[in-house]
Amino acid sequence: MTSSDRSQAVGVNKSYEIRTYGCQMNVHDSERLSGLLEEAGYVPAAKDGEGADVVVFNTCAVRENADNRLYGNLGQLAPKKAARPGMQIAVGGCLAQKDRDTIVKKAPWVDVVFGTHNIGKLPVLLERARIQEEAQVEIAESLEAFPSTLPTRRESAYAAWVSVSVGCNNTCTFCIVPALRGKEKDRRPGDILAEVEALVAEGVSEITLLGQNVNAYGSDIGDREAFSKLLRACGKIEGLERVRFTSPHPRDFTDDVIAAMAETPNVMPQLHMPLQSGSDRVLRAMRRSYRQDRFLGIIEKVRAAMPDAAISTDIIVGFPGETEEDFEQTLHTVRESRFAQAFTFQYSKRPGTPAADMAGQIPKAVVQERYERLVALQEEISWAENKKQVGRTLEVLVAEGEGRKDDATRRLSGRARDNRLVHFTRPQEPVRPGDMVTVEVTYAAPHHLLAEGAALAVRRTRAGDAWEKRNAAPAEKPQGVLLGLPTIGAPAPAPAPTAGCGCD
Repeated sequence: MTSSDRSQAVGVNKSYEIRTYGCQMNVHDSERLSGLLEEAGYVPAAKDGEGADVVVFNTCAVRENADNRLYGNLGQLAPKKAARPGMQIAVGGCLAQKDRDTIVKKAPWVDVVFGTHNIGKLPVLLERARIQEEAQVEIAESLEAFPSTLPTRRESAYAAWVSVSVGCNNTCTFCIVPALRGKEKDRRPGDILAEVEALVAEGVSEITLLGQNVNAYGSDIGDREAFSKLLRACGKIEGLERVRFTSPHPRDFTDDVIAAMAETPNVMPQLHMPLQSGSDRVLRAMRRSYRQDRFLGIIEKVRAAMPDAAISTDIIVGFPGETEEDFEQTLHTVRESRFAQAFTFQYSKRPGTPAADMAGQIPKAVVQERYERLVALQEEISWAENKKQVGRTLEVLVAEGEGRKDDATRRLSGRARDNRLVHFTRPQEPVRPGDMVTVEVTYAAPHHLLAEGAALAVRRTRAGDAWEKRNAAPAEKPQGVLLGLPTIGAPAPAPAPTAGCGCD
């Protein structure tokens, strides 16, 4: 979609709110939707969203109750829209791609339905719905424009997502993502690096390379080592301090990627490696193309190359047909892997997936009991691994919004190089999100570290300058995109996931 196409829709003086559900890819898409709307003249609504002229739902379809959640939220907006002439509601994302016309039938007050492949059309569709006074449903079957070519309104001034690919070529039986986002499509390396360089020029110091199966990058362009080359190329970008990526797949995790991580100083010693199950039998039923030995072998190689690496994972409990013996194999793999954190999920039927119709669906009470045992084990391991950090000196990237109690405790919060969350005593000198603070860890909890002494050093950065510049003009600060998603490595204490779809 060209800029002239987008300019047809003008929302001068109209406000917008975006409600985001699901994985990091949806978060990234919502930043693009914000950019598109602001380029078309819309402005972010107040944080409560009560006065938004346009409300956009960027949906997820990986949970069994995703549609109930959407229609419940749409129902709450119906009387508000009836009382406010000119208000518009749009639904996009994976659920829109899947349900299409169903959304308008169940919620006829919705103005626009768009899919995962044509997010760039949102402003035009809103304007068309306003002029024609009827719902616009437009679902593209293939990608119209790579999301990273669209305008962006990023939530953070110092950290950014950079998409390297969209779609997925895997056929995991519990996952509907390939059906909704299509086959993997890779960006050209030069385009990715150009975006990273532009972000660094704006003050960004940390980027996260994003893909549904990020380390399969290169399969679409015929280069099996393309991802490791991309990591090394990021290491040559001056001013880029931290590089992360999510989420890889054990099948495609090769030795050259491990070497690139270990040998590239700004690639962080942190890895999110989805396990899903430790049972070979269940992995086979999930159509996961690795087995327990292969997974543990990767963990061993990563630790040999990077002894201090923090490794996190995704695990599904109660997959159809899972026996107690299968579950014990998962517990064994968790004990051997010594994950820093784990996102643990109770299996939930994904409508449209093979697993939803499999025999041997596990009773809820059994799934809950296994889930609680897994959480207890991982809690014990996370705490033990964090205790090893006590006495260590860490450089922390000061973050915004990571510490909910920071004001009460007079502390600041941020992420260490290995992505562990660190709460630390506020230095006497001014410190901004994006700056670096060196601290000594004095206490460890299962899900965070504490540095109670005075900061050992404070380094003001260009990223902090960028944050300060953005906040000097509060009217320009985006408030519409809800990005309250845990960072990879943060705990997922409740059964329903919010940090990811568990599909990698």
